[in-house]
Amino acid sequence: MDRRLIEMESARVLVIGDLILDRYWYGTTRRISPEAPVPVVSVRDIEERVGGAANVAANAAAVGARTTLVGVLGHDDRGDRLLELCRAHGIDTHVARRSQGSTTVKLRVISQNQQLIRADFEDESPEDVSGEVLNIVERQLEQCDVVVVADYAKGSVTRVSDIISAVSMANKPVVVDPKGSDFSRYAGAALLTPNLQELTAVVGPCSSLEQIEQRARDLCHEHELGAVLVTRGDAGMSLVRAAGEVVHLQAQARDVFDVTGAGDTVCAVTAAAMAAGNDLVNAVMMANAAAGLVVGKLGTATVSRDEIDSALVALAGIKRGVLAKAKLLEEVANARRRGESIVMTNGCFDIIHAGHVRYLNEAASMGNRLIVAINDDASVAELKGSGRPLNNLESRMQVVAALEAVDWVVPFSDATPRALIAEILPDLLVKGGDYAVADIAGSAEVMAAGGKVTTLAYHDGYSTSELIGRAETVGGDSA
Repeated sequence: MDRRLIEMESARVLVIGDLILDRYWYGTTRRISPEAPVPVVSVRDIEERVGGAANVAANAAAVGARTTLVGVLGHDDRGDRLLELCRAHGIDTHVARRSQGSTTVKLRVISQNQQLIRADFEDESPEDVSGEVLNIVERQLEQCDVVVVADYAKGSVTRVSDIISAVSMANKPVVVDPKGSDFSRYAGAALLTPNLQELTAVVGPCSSLEQIEQRARDLCHEHELGAVLVTRGDAGMSLVRAAGEVVHLQAQARDVFDVTGAGDTVCAVTAAAMAAGNDLVNAVMMANAAAGLVVGKLGTATVSRDEIDSALVALAGIKRGVLAKAKLLEEVANARRRGESIVMTNGCFDIIHAGHVRYLNEAASMGNRLIVAINDDASVAELKGSGRPLNNLESRMQVVAALEAVDWVVPFSDATPRALIAEILPDLLVKGGDYAVADIAGSAEVMAAGGKVTTLAYHDGYSTSELIGRAETVGGDSA
């Protein structure tokens, strides 16, 4: 599985839809009201979050995509607050503001981790500013790779057909989170993401996976959709394409705490993964992992790249940490079948300091998987002299393996790791310091196989030898 979700810096997502301010009142409940048979909540905390299409945008931004948001707000404090929250998420927001009417707010009262009530504050007949929304969208299309339409039936995308037409003219795919019983409005979209209830409201009851498949495929043909992704709650997801096999995915949630916003996460992560260059199947697999994480959080929430990466690692059954060479070669082969790139470096790593951590983080950012080969005790003594290493091989490997940036740690006993590198043949071989590329052990073998070799600068002020020297000086002074 290609997991380019962790390489999102160049991905650009444009989200269009209804903007909602989500408010949460948290408190304790210890008695029933004497006025009516309802609990009395003593409110202790108030929280505000982005909701609706803004939550979709926040999810895309959370996984690293450069995210632009277009929608409608009222001329009110609620709208100003929502813009402030969007900026905090790093979202580039462009809005049409209604001269009359207010920003939609959803208030949830929560006690003992249970939602007791939701109160919605919204206009019944909002002012139509869809033309202004369309104009903003057309101006932003050049700056995106994938477009998401998040329709909550609040009036921001009443001209959704025109929006999809404009996006299609720009040769950009459209992912739509639909609303209502008329899916013809979304004709021409690359992907429609209804939940099962929304699907059956349009096509009728679906009592089996076969019925879901047939009716979703009929929708594709009827409305010229590229695919329909049906989210089925704790039963998983079904990706039905106009052409090609159906993909059924099991739900990945372990503990379901709150399903609020899970559909937002699915849309956002799918679009972000597509914008990063993943095909639709891989993008949906990532979204499925993300949905399994977000339902374990309260309210509208986001998941990070690192959380999704860890979930995918667990899902793929990847063995991380200290590995023998044979097991490492097996994991590397599996990673390559998933389309992952391999980065490799080596060293003694006797005393781990901040310079090492920065170096390994930088190396890890250059690919999908990082291998660290570590000198055994005898080779360290040969390189560094008697008295080294201060920490034995097992201890050094355990510390390096515990670093978040590192996927696999493997020992070697030769004077250099050339033979080990020649077996692994990483896509990128990295070494720190002032080495010439030609002098790096294994560089010739890696480059002959089509890989690359590079060096990373050491950070000034960090040296194991200097740390040991300072420690000895302090010890001598104390004596």
